[in-house]
Amino acid sequence: MDATELDKLVAQIGDAILARLGHPPAYPPHAEGLNIEEVVCPGCQQRCVQTCAAKTKQIVAAGADRVSASEKLTSVDPAIASLIDHTLLRPDATREEILQLCREAKQYGFASVCTNPYWVPLVAAELKGSRVKVCTVVGFPFGANTTAIKVAEAEQAIRAGANEIDMVLNIGALRSGDYDTVKLDVQAVTETCHKYGAIVKVILENALLDDSQKVMACSLCKLAGADFVKTSTGFAKSGATARDVALMRAVVGPEMGVKASGGIRTLSDLKAMAAAGASRIGASASVKIVQESVV
Repeated sequence: MDATELDKLVAQIGDAILARLGHPPAYPPHAEGLNIEEVVCPGCQQRCVQTCAAKTKQIVAAGADRVSASEKLTSVDPAIASLIDHTLLRPDATREEILQLCREAKQYGFASVCTNPYWVPLVAAELKGSRVKVCTVVGFPFGANTTAIKVAEAEQAIRAGANEIDMVLNIGALRSGDYDTVKLDVQAVTETCHKYGAIVKVILENALLDDSQKVMACSLCKLAGADFVKTSTGFAKSGATARDVALMRAVVGPEMGVKASGGIRTLSDLKAMAAAGASRIGASASVKIVQESVV
């Protein structure tokens, strides 16, 4: 089977899955967000898992095992908190902000604290003795590092205390149809992590993929032995959608986890997402968005 035939087959599989889920094959490019037929809550503070528990559960019902959240949460339903990777990946994050992230994670019982690799030793020390896992990113945010570099990043992070690795797959290779490269890249990182007892979540960056590419990416991650597939880095043009979560779950089945992640950075982004039907919005730039909304 040549590359053209394989692409056609993947497209057919994707359309069949979407039809089974009750979605049309074509997805309007402007329709970003979760597409739940409500509006963003008045005075939205980007704390949906705290203030919009029912809506967050809709994302979970679509198939997500983990949900990312802003570092500005105050109180959370314990049943939801256990799903959350409490995340701060801004490059300008300070030591005090990371410490605050850890304090919040222990207080509310989040699944993990996810930071950039530099902060792993600090996070591991702060979370020692708690149930909260230490999560970090590899090949972040573009996925364009070589496999050897990704493996080295993962191994160093695990040795420093990380229990979970969120790696970005090779997006360019996937879009080029170089599926062996994508699979072997994920497999190498996964084997390294599993050797040390860590789990792997593979970030697809769905905003850059069409439906057939999302189906192929999920299939390759499953074949490579990864533990989760994840929607987004949070640094692309859009983040998680309930439709994507449902598609990913349909492809990987019950054997793998699905993580919904990614949000918006500006108030105009928020309004665009709301206009498209979003009522659940994840963002790392929550403070900036709130400040922009002040009249």
